[in-house]
Amino acid sequence: MTIEQFKNVLHASPFRPFTVHMADGRVFLVKHRDFISRSPSGRTVIVHSDDDTFSVLDLLLVTELEVHASDSQTEAA
Repeated sequence: MTIEQFKNVLHASPFRPFTVHMADGRVFLVKHRDFISRSPSGRTVIVHSDDDTFSVLDLLLVTELEVHASDSQTEAA
């Protein structure tokens, strides 16, 4: 996973929710851009959950970004 690949998914228009898969098997759902923030270097990100907990992730340990259908497509189905 490169920082550039991550930026492309994060800044896609329209935004599509995605799941971050980590090398250790953990997964993190990013429902909206408001639920994630990047460090200035771009190497680490913070993923926020609905319950106000958060996790700091090293992008070098991300194995996959699973991009989901956008909310508008889901609602239309």
